[in-house]
Amino acid sequence: MPEGPEIWRTADLLTEYLQDNTITDLYFAFDELKDYESKLKGKNIKNVEARGKAILTFFEGDIVMYSHNQLYGKWMFSDNGQQPDTNRSLRVAIHNEEKSAYLYSASEIEMLDKQDISAHPYIKKLGPDVLHPDTTYDEILAQFTSDEFKNRKLTTLLLDQGFVSGIGNYLRSEIMFYAKVNPHKKLREYSKEKKEALAEATVKLTVRSYETGGITNDPSIVEALKREGASRSEFRHFVYKRTDDRCHKCGRVIEEEKTGGRKIYFCPNCQLEEF
Repeated sequence: MPEGPEIWRTADLLTEYLQDNTITDLYFAFDELKDYESKLKGKNIKNVEARGKAILTFFEGDIVMYSHNQLYGKWMFSDNGQQPDTNRSLRVAIHNEEKSAYLYSASEIEMLDKQDISAHPYIKKLGPDVLHPDTTYDEILAQFTSDEFKNRKLTTLLLDQGFVSGIGNYLRSEIMFYAKVNPHKKLREYSKEKKEALAEATVKLTVRSYETGGITNDPSIVEALKREGASRSEFRHFVYKRTDDRCHKCGRVIEEEKTGGRKIYFCPNCQLEEF
């Protein structure tokens, strides 16, 4: 499932394709949304934002479309009104005179009044979103120092959208590596300095991934590996899906471990220094 950086980049594309252009035609696959085809035709889209792993599309007149892609949903785009060639099921299509956006295979699509966004069952449970323009570093740090989460195991906590929204499996492993923390501890077992390092890594790597299209590795390492002819999978991450490869920082072999049904990846030298 795409993580926060990918969802925000999709929201940016939707904004680029649709913002402030009059809607010439719409299509909704679900019967309960059909009435909105005529209601929204001729109106504009004001902006598009991510909320965790969901997207909010703000239409003129304070109508908001909530969409969550889950595992299989995907937005696709067209400059000529020609529908993409795909076997996916079309759920939403939005057209203006120049461009079109198509949402395929998404299972959760709702229309909301703008004033009701904060009360939506998914949105109201979300923790702070690093990439939202209103989120501050202090808010992220407060999550790591809060008594509310102190007894949670870090590997589980980082995937909890109520803790920090938008983090998924690759960011989880990368954040723990960058902060140089042992992934086997509960939050209360980390020092104040380690919690600060985790907050800094959460912000830095989430923003870096958003800006680079999914790369979390240090830019200097990325450039050096590119000069050596490395593939994207070889330079993209510090540790994620790099089992048995050498750590970019120390040269030790990266290890993997299954926890909560999902794998984490770590460097035993950089992160398990106390063992």
